[in-house]
Amino acid sequence: MTSYKLEAGTAQHIGNRPQQNDRVALMTGARAPGYVLAVLSDGVAGAAGADQVMHTAKQVFDEFKPGDRPTVERLQQLLRDIVQETHLVINMNAVTTQVQAPASFVGLVLTPHGDAVWTHVGDSRLYYFHEGKCLARTNDAAYIEHLVSTDRVPPEAAKNHRKSKLLLNLLGNNRKEPFMAFGERSGLAAGDTFLLCSDGLWHFFTDAELGGALAKASPRQASEMLISKAGERSHGKGGNCSMAIVKLVKPVLERP
Repeated sequence: MTSYKLEAGTAQHIGNRPQQNDRVALMTGARAPGYVLAVLSDGVAGAAGADQVMHTAKQVFDEFKPGDRPTVERLQQLLRDIVQETHLVINMNAVTTQVQAPASFVGLVLTPHGDAVWTHVGDSRLYYFHEGKCLARTNDAAYIEHLVSTDRVPPEAAKNHRKSKLLLNLLGNNRKEPFMAFGERSGLAAGDTFLLCSDGLWHFFTDAELGGALAKASPRQASEMLISKAGERSHGKGGNCSMAIVKLVKPVLERP
């Protein structure tokens, strides 16, 4: 149905942390041939929350039946179901274990019709590039606006939400429901690239640097270079570093 093929991969590095709390995966759905789900999660207090994200994402995606061509709203609901169910399970587990295990979330759905829908919760990011130029990326702007308009939080307090456990936007925050900001794109074409990554990566690069690295190399080559450069720029003090890369490239035409 599309004029491109996918080149994709995931990569991780532990950084200077005692353990790897990030989780990342590329998934296919049992009932959705041609659909791809990319998910990345950063466990804030250990890996339990991020593990639950992966488990729930796989379950929900395997139950998804897209039909002929699902609407953007239906694809958004798929991601919303993953977030809400994971949030519920993490909080239920915390009641029995007495241990909070919050986690960030960023998810991307690609369809065989050339559509993409994504969302995020927390400070893990998604970038969308075309030929190395950043056309979209997730950020905190929508969440800050939400805090100001809906929760009546003063603008300065909203901007400093990461310093407050009450306002922190995470799955498994038992004081607040996760807030999801969505993005979408149709008419995907060769030259488009998506990057999902934890703050152990994006903190050390500009948008242009990330786009340039992804445009010039395969997912494996780009991930190796980015992890190496992040290690250099962190001076050996970087945290967990994880990413998923999905590149849309022109298919190689077979000779008759």
